[in-house]
Amino acid sequence: MRSTAHHADVIIIGAGIAGLSAAHLLTGAGLGVRVLEAEPRVGGRLATDEVDGFRLDRLGPLLCTSWPELTGTPGLGAPELRQFAPGVLVHSEGRRHLTGDIRSARGALRSARTRSSAPWVHRAPRTPRALRGSAPSGAPFSGAAGSAQGVYGHELGAPGRGGGRGGVVTGAIDRARLGAALHRLALAPEARLLARPERSAAEALAGVGLPGRTVEGILRPLLAALLSDPALTTSSRSADLALRDYARGGLCVPAGGSAALPELLAAALPPDTVRTGVHVTAADITSVHTKEHGELGCRSLLLATGAGAAAELLPGLRVPSFHPVTVLHHTASAAPPTGRSLVLDGDRSGPVAYTSVMSEVDPSRAPEGRALITSTVLGTPPPDLDRSVRAHLAALYGVATDGWELLAAHHDPEAVPAMEAPHDPRRPVRVLAGLYVCGDHRDTSTVRGALHSGRRAAEAILTDLGVPGTHGGSLPRAA
Repeated sequence: MRSTAHHADVIIIGAGIAGLSAAHLLTGAGLGVRVLEAEPRVGGRLATDEVDGFRLDRLGPLLCTSWPELTGTPGLGAPELRQFAPGVLVHSEGRRHLTGDIRSARGALRSARTRSSAPWVHRAPRTPRALRGSAPSGAPFSGAAGSAQGVYGHELGAPGRGGGRGGVVTGAIDRARLGAALHRLALAPEARLLARPERSAAEALAGVGLPGRTVEGILRPLLAALLSDPALTTSSRSADLALRDYARGGLCVPAGGSAALPELLAAALPPDTVRTGVHVTAADITSVHTKEHGELGCRSLLLATGAGAAAELLPGLRVPSFHPVTVLHHTASAAPPTGRSLVLDGDRSGPVAYTSVMSEVDPSRAPEGRALITSTVLGTPPPDLDRSVRAHLAALYGVATDGWELLAAHHDPEAVPAMEAPHDPRRPVRVLAGLYVCGDHRDTSTVRGALHSGRRAAEAILTDLGVPGTHGGSLPRAA
């Protein structure tokens, strides 16, 4: 197996996490691999900029601690993950409702007994108390198998009357119902979820069997955040999988920024495997033409770019539609008192879909003494972006935002490939023997999907080349 300046067994175009994860499996099997990246850095959309001591994600997707790919992908090792507080903090009708840990009926009832998780105690402009000390909870559920209907099933019965004083989740009964639904979903095998009737996530929410205020106030904004899809046109099967991952673990981000994941993968590869600043002009199964190095020969070619760039090199490749995402970073001298909570807009009353005090979640992203507030706008951003976002954040956090400084705002019109029904989360990675494609557009449009598609592509290459290795014992998705 050869790997020289002008030849490699496999050339991978694109140094995002899909291509880098595939490179690890291929080099581990003894193949010579070259990863070519046009940008001066690795990571693709998982980019983190350093500005005056702050580490600012351009996209910053939400990850789940339950993803096996985060701990089972060669090269990643055990990345440092910073967890959000259990549950979410929902702003609705002028109040902030801290749900506590809603991923099981027991957890929901437990949080209901504490004052900090009662939905009526946080009225704007008053601020939540006792949030900074919330303990992380990322352990998957255990116990006997339950119903596979999950949140979108009909076995939960007709919505009952919960106690409490009104709001998004009115009392322990409603919270326990939601926790029980998420718990059942956490126990459901993936194959069974993928076999269920498929429709849009928005349509599926209508038959959830939970009170409308719970569905609209918590499930809808939570799903929008997990899927980057405010209209919830995503396939209900993909939505089920996203909620199941959330129910099995907890939300988190990589320490130091999302770029930490591709940087770990690239650093663990053999020297000179990855070459940045290389622009590919044409490619086929046996050769790649570049501006900088002319023609490079190969035995197999893997396109690991975004869907649009892959289609330019391989005409005829289907390009999905995309969900645009805008991420804004503000700094303030004092952090809003929401601790590590993810703050959702239950009313959809402004441009911000979700926000958090990122310096509380991951202190390494901000200089000492400064707060970093990271906010995400889904869909087309308003023309007066910063003014609209500041006004919305003032309502969400219950504090004045006039003195906040905008550090950066990044808009990506093709941030997340859409997964509209019907969606195949196992789109073929083999175009033909010798030519392969991977990326989140071939799987689920998440970091997990990108890592999984890279593994599938590497296994297909090893099989076609007849190379013995460890690919027969591939890491499955969680059952």
